[in-house]
Amino acid sequence: MRLTIPIVALATTTSLALGQVASSDSESGLRSSNESLLWGTYRPNLYFGLRARLPATLMTGLMWFGAQDYQGFSKMRHACDQGDGLVYTFTEHDGRNSAKEVIKDELNNVELTASFLKVPGEAAAGGSWAVRVEGKPLRRDQMSRISLINYFGNDGPLSSLELENSDEEEGLEGEITLRGSTHGLGDYAIRIVNHALNSEITPGSHSGDFPGYLERTHYFGAPIGPGQVWQAKNVFLNAITARYREVFPSYGQDKMLDPAVLLTLPDEARYGANLFGFQKVYEGTWTVDIFFELVTTPSQLDSKSLSTALGAASESFKSRFALAFPQISTFSSSQQSFARDILANLIGGVGYFHGSSIIDRTFSHEWDDEDSLASEGQKREPHPEMTEERELLTATPSRSFFPRGFYWDEGFHLLLVGAWDNDLSLEIIKSWINLVDEDGWVAREQILGEEARSKVPKEFQTQYPSYANPPTLTMGITAFIGRLRALGLTSLSSIVTDPDQEIFASSSTSALSLSSLHLSSPALAASYLTSLYPKLKLHYNWFRSTQRGQIREFGRKSRSSVEGYRWRGRTTDHVLTSGLDDYPRAIPPHLGELHVDLASWMAFFARTMKDVAEFLELEEDVEEFEDHYEDIVHNIDDLHWNEEKSMYCDASVDADDESYHVCHEGYISLFPLLLSLLEPSSPHLGPVLSLLRDPEQLWSPYGIRSLSKSHPLFGKGEDYWRGPIWIQMNYLALGALYNKYAKEPGPHQSLAGEIYSELRDNVINNVYKEYERTGFVWEQYDATTGEGRRSTPFTGWTSLVTLIMAEQYY
Repeated sequence: MRLTIPIVALATTTSLALGQVASSDSESGLRSSNESLLWGTYRPNLYFGLRARLPATLMTGLMWFGAQDYQGFSKMRHACDQGDGLVYTFTEHDGRNSAKEVIKDELNNVELTASFLKVPGEAAAGGSWAVRVEGKPLRRDQMSRISLINYFGNDGPLSSLELENSDEEEGLEGEITLRGSTHGLGDYAIRIVNHALNSEITPGSHSGDFPGYLERTHYFGAPIGPGQVWQAKNVFLNAITARYREVFPSYGQDKMLDPAVLLTLPDEARYGANLFGFQKVYEGTWTVDIFFELVTTPSQLDSKSLSTALGAASESFKSRFALAFPQISTFSSSQQSFARDILANLIGGVGYFHGSSIIDRTFSHEWDDEDSLASEGQKREPHPEMTEERELLTATPSRSFFPRGFYWDEGFHLLLVGAWDNDLSLEIIKSWINLVDEDGWVAREQILGEEARSKVPKEFQTQYPSYANPPTLTMGITAFIGRLRALGLTSLSSIVTDPDQEIFASSSTSALSLSSLHLSSPALAASYLTSLYPKLKLHYNWFRSTQRGQIREFGRKSRSSVEGYRWRGRTTDHVLTSGLDDYPRAIPPHLGELHVDLASWMAFFARTMKDVAEFLELEEDVEEFEDHYEDIVHNIDDLHWNEEKSMYCDASVDADDESYHVCHEGYISLFPLLLSLLEPSSPHLGPVLSLLRDPEQLWSPYGIRSLSKSHPLFGKGEDYWRGPIWIQMNYLALGALYNKYAKEPGPHQSLAGEIYSELRDNVINNVYKEYERTGFVWEQYDATTGEGRRSTPFTGWTSLVTLIMAEQYY
């Protein structure tokens, strides 16, 4: 199996830098791996949509509405929207070859199941694939009548689509074939096959005037501009509305025509059409299959063989999950299913984005600007500009609310993605690192292209090259190194001693084997880490130079005169760049602030960079990072520990230019513990554990609160980080307790073990309880009741509960 894309083009096409790979088997494996990741459910903002991981390519989507009355048309389903009231979840997704999603639409009384299967092909870019869409009533005693539109659009300027039997004026009968050609894919055919056992359609009022109309598939083909497939819903809404206006006057209010007949596409293919929609009305229980085949390598799939293959894929997913997370087998069967769903939804939220973004290289707030403009009281005016087009493969936090890339979310995503599919996590990391600019900056929100911007309020679309975000991306890299070390590969020399060695080489192209190529091939591992390191170090140095705070200027005393840090991008009430948006900070803001959470993140970053440098045997860098780490950790105690309150605090500057502590009991106070910066013997560990465990402060039956229950701002204002429970922060706490404080000898080892066990149970039980109650996992959980809050489904970092159940902490 190999790609038609030349090996030298892989770095730009699929964001994989191959380097010098000694083993031809490894090279072949990489081609198979890239093929297996070319097609996917990479349109996570849709209830169901596919695309190839190419800038301008074929894209597919699914939309539907209730056809039992006229009201259903105004609520057509397409893009994920919390307002729709749907419950939708991937119950299976291996990230490469197969997926299964269940969508429950109460309003239209239908449960849809969309299953996806890829079939690798010889000498083919991405192979072939099939989709099966099944429908059945949620309530058997009520009508379930669905008008379904499957659409296919070529998003590139040199693409074509042609319907074989488009001369039908009143719809298509039997199997439908659409042929096309797209750059990067070549020539292909799409077949749409309805099952013979589908329920018959009940005729509605005056449908007899259109004999056979309800049994046919109706279509519309339209020419659209490059990059406009995402507007497909508007195209088909307008086409249906135009036909409605044409036909309705002949019937009117007194002679209402069956909506299933009236609200249809006009059976027309316009010249140069590169977007086609196929609409059919289904009732009761039904199934439709869609087959995509490259002309050079047809898959020979039919509906019968697809049924067999989907059944095998389902069993394979469950078996592989049990192997990857064996401890989850100790939970009940429903909890095991819950854990699988969460993993599948995180993988199903991976998207490919391409396009330009908006940045402003000149604007800054007055308390961020330390040059003469600030001293003169002047402000820089906004000057946003469009960038060149870029690409990104990323897991998304929420398909309905945040369907784009977020830097600090991604580090947490990578922990679960990497535990399931090591090489997919490496692809995502590489994709992000490729966005690092010549200064070492990467935008904290990746809003690439018009479709992504359409989901973001205008005031949040511009990104600023002086703004950072918690540097979590290295979590995925150190987790990869941890997996290498577990296999006995402790350093670069242990790899390059025998570069042709294969630890467990396999010619298999299964999702499992392709997920671990960089673990099975030391040569690939060495190539990957070596190619990644220069930009990673540049990125680290950008943080150190742009986020540095002032120490000596305000008479502060500390071990190091330079290791103090503060977030840029503050407003009076928010520090969005910290990730803890409305968490209480100093009022008013001051350019002399020092933030304990950023100092802790910088210590974490220095430690992870040291880990990478050690593996690569870069001795000078190891010493440099070690010095940075030691200085930052000492400075955290010197600059941020408040002896009177026995807690870690931010620092700010008063009207007399005197430094003082800004203390708000909450996540900020825990950061040195959360990131395992405190030694088990530290005199500060006891007070921090006491704060965490106090039910009047941060402890709850559902997890650790973000702000103390006794704080005057608890639950006030926006109440985003002022009490609610966040799973990724609880994961950090559990990881620190499990890997360090309950494991290593110290005066608080026993207490740390007790806290760990109880906290783990609290988090798992509450997230599971809310999933059973609502069908979703949530962005955050109420600090008083434990109920899910904010955006949903939020299977970004909330999916870490699967790793908590498996007791896998990195």
